[in-house]
Amino acid sequence: MQAYDDRGDGPWPGSGDSDVPPLNETDRGEILADLADLAVYQALLAGRGVRGIVVDCADCGEQHFHEWNLLRASLQQLLDEGRMRPHEPAYDPDPAYYVTWEYCRGYADATLAD
Repeated sequence: MQAYDDRGDGPWPGSGDSDVPPLNETDRGEILADLADLAVYQALLAGRGVRGIVVDCADCGEQHFHEWNLLRASLQQLLDEGRMRPHEPAYDPDPAYYVTWEYCRGYADATLAD
């Protein structure tokens, strides 16, 4: 199966099955842990108005805003296929509604410690 970009220009770069080495058990474990953490973070923060997570991208130097469901789908795709395909950036996200992964971790630790 080959993935095509949203513009219909052709396959995503490197979308052939042979291009992606399988994940090792350590990587799979880390992704599964991230998925479990994400479920906790969403349960704790979505009701407080947080829409998702912001990530500082080392490749482009910009912030990427991921809604909870999009990030979950991306992590699941990484687990299933060994990579995350590019997606359209969030349209005009309000940074006030997104927090970092580190903030989520600290909030969860403080909340669940009580």
